[in-house]
Amino acid sequence: MLASRVPARAGAVALDVGCGRGELARHLAAAGYRVDAVDYSPAAITAAQEETPAPSDADGVVTYVHLDIERDPLAAFPHPAYDLITFRLSYAFVQDRTRVLHRLRGRLRPDGALCVITPVADAVPPGKRGIALDEEEIALLSAGWDTAERHDAEGLALLVLRGPLRTPVAYGNRGKPAPHALTGAGAVVTDETGRVLLGRSVHGLWELPGGKNAGGESFVRAAVRELEEETGLRAEAADARLVAILMDEIHGIPRVTAAVRIAAYSGAPVVREPELIRRWEWHEVADLPALAGGLFVPSAHVLETVWPGSLPGLPPVHQHLVVEAASS
Repeated sequence: MLASRVPARAGAVALDVGCGRGELARHLAAAGYRVDAVDYSPAAITAAQEETPAPSDADGVVTYVHLDIERDPLAAFPHPAYDLITFRLSYAFVQDRTRVLHRLRGRLRPDGALCVITPVADAVPPGKRGIALDEEEIALLSAGWDTAERHDAEGLALLVLRGPLRTPVAYGNRGKPAPHALTGAGAVVTDETGRVLLGRSVHGLWELPGGKNAGGESFVRAAVRELEEETGLRAEAADARLVAILMDEIHGIPRVTAAVRIAAYSGAPVVREPELIRRWEWHEVADLPALAGGLFVPSAHVLETVWPGSLPGLPPVHQHLVVEAASS
């Protein structure tokens, strides 16, 4: 069946990957191909050479090469390009099959074909699953080709793939995740004398402007948005800088807080969310360790990040400082 699907034209060259004892290589040679047959096993190559008679004038030539298709360079192939590349009962044994397939696609001549002959998982006993491909693997193998034919070959699947396509990678998710963590940003703003803005919350703690980031919203933009929503101060994202990512836990839930330093803003602070904040005040950094009423833990972590050593005895936190790339 293979020969009828991919007949050899004049001067056609085939590559048989995982040739074993050379059965398919000899069949292709008899059909008119000049064949390069490769296998990672020296014993298989030796047996194939012994079982391959000298070619007659009507047959193609088989060249056997000891080669590991996953590890050896493609420059070791006797020919730079092929009209036909075959895997007979060998593709399922290739560990990095996606990478290998991408390498071989580039070795096909125009109008060439890549053929895979393989058992199908549904047709083999459970203990033989490792020698076969399932339907998902067959679909993945067939993707990225202009044409992908599938035929039954005595209980095996024969895949004939032509016209490799270079399509952009697709991106996906694994369904809706279960809630796992709290994320938000703390905005650090100072007045012209270096005092930092803190709000007295209805929970009896001092805290920085800030809050949760919306889906798809960066920490910097969340800090700028929350600053305006809570205090009326307006800033641009270009004037805000992500300083660090901080992670602690609350009631066993990971809590991720971004420390955002805002360098420029306009306006004067006002209470815009009285259900959350009672008033806003400017505080000296040196006064923070003795601040009456206590500090909200994530805000304290952010303040300590911006002014290291200002707040001793903080609860544990994982601190990941953001290093800006040097300008070229």
